[in-house]
Amino acid sequence: MTSNRKQHKSTPYGAYYKTDVPSHDPELTHTDRGTPMGEYLRCHWQPICLSEQLTDVPLAIRIMGEDLVVFRDGAGQIGLLQRHCCHRGTSLEFGIIQPKGIRCCLHGWVFDVDGTVMETPCEPAASRLKETICQGAYPAFEQDGLVFAYMGPPEDKPPFPEFDTYHRPQGNKLVALSAHYECNWLQVMENIMDHDHVKVLHNPRMISVGGSEETGATDYAAPMGFTEEAAVDYYPTRDGRGVCFVACRRNSDNETVWVRIVEAIFPNHLQIGSTFPSARRERRSQTVWTRWHVPIDDTNMLVIGWRHFNDEVDPDHCGREEDCGFEKLDFLEGVTGDRSYEESQRAPGDYEAMVGLRPIAIHALENPGASDKGVYLTRKLLREILAGKTPVHASLEVNDTSNSRLHTYTQDSVLYAPLEEGKDDIKLMRALGRKVLDLMAEADGVPSAEREAYIRARMDEMDGGPLVAIRNESGVT
Repeated sequence: MTSNRKQHKSTPYGAYYKTDVPSHDPELTHTDRGTPMGEYLRCHWQPICLSEQLTDVPLAIRIMGEDLVVFRDGAGQIGLLQRHCCHRGTSLEFGIIQPKGIRCCLHGWVFDVDGTVMETPCEPAASRLKETICQGAYPAFEQDGLVFAYMGPPEDKPPFPEFDTYHRPQGNKLVALSAHYECNWLQVMENIMDHDHVKVLHNPRMISVGGSEETGATDYAAPMGFTEEAAVDYYPTRDGRGVCFVACRRNSDNETVWVRIVEAIFPNHLQIGSTFPSARRERRSQTVWTRWHVPIDDTNMLVIGWRHFNDEVDPDHCGREEDCGFEKLDFLEGVTGDRSYEESQRAPGDYEAMVGLRPIAIHALENPGASDKGVYLTRKLLREILAGKTPVHASLEVNDTSNSRLHTYTQDSVLYAPLEEGKDDIKLMRALGRKVLDLMAEADGVPSAEREAYIRARMDEMDGGPLVAIRNESGVT
């Protein structure tokens, strides 16, 4: 049947020859213990839930195919334990949170957050049983409303990666949010590296809905419509341990170009630039959304991370902090699956598109085009990491040892580059975008406290004479 599929690839009404469905790609999609991607993900700190989900009772969760229980004890310590008690197997989701640790409901054993058995009340007073066993546990902590865990070998635990954008500008507020998707983690991760989908999926002109009173459906769109032609390129970063897309769009004044850079940091971390209208009129090199794509299992995942709130990323105060949290995001409809089926059909968003790819997308059935180069570059680089061609942790080497922070390449910049009649504007914008990305890499050698000022000063230089050099280098005539 496979040969028939190839033979009849372009046959009209040829569904009969296309009913066989190949297997999905286990190397990139499977994340259980012992799988290549599962072990790679476990080498990094992962957000597993929101702080607001932790109450006076334990929270049962599933992460990368493991059934776990997470809780905050009376001392404020976070415990992440294997769900079933090591004594007789009762689920600790029914445990009783203690001033220190958690108590099993069946025989009263008490476990500290590191899995140490502190009490075995049903055993003889002289019993040393608690000294010989330990409940399975993973290190975990809270930061800005997220609970993070490290689920890899304890002897290899890395420091938590603190990126400069978490702390910039002064007064930046990180607001935690999460959304559950009923599909594989990879297809949601790849969605960001599929930039061309924005001009269709998030373009209100493509949506056949007008706020109909009969259907109850409503118009929606991204804060920026992205309806104009863009010059988009994808570049490996961090020596192959990440990817940036650089999208350049000409503003309506025909005098300036908006350069937007979004960075994917492997295995599953994203820093997303602003899409608010102010991004097109002012220079803003600030992340608006930091997110991770965390597998629950191979057919479910979490989009989980922080929305950034500050006057630099959103000077017009378009964002709504109160609309961020568990299963909600303020600035883009269709990111969560909380709408009616009819509304999602009439105005589909990222959730519907990603879940619609099947629980696990079948790569062998794809017919890739030029718009898919970011997705295929991401897969290629991930495979090279899994094959051992690229070190696992090198992408998280600290740029600034003075404060142990990592630099990001996320960027929203408006540069003076007038439209010139008869010249290839797309080619010019692509060269301009590459110059901005090169500048971000150049600034890695600058301490975090000075890096933003350095980047802005260098961009000010680009707004003058250096633009001529850009044109010359790109071959634009």
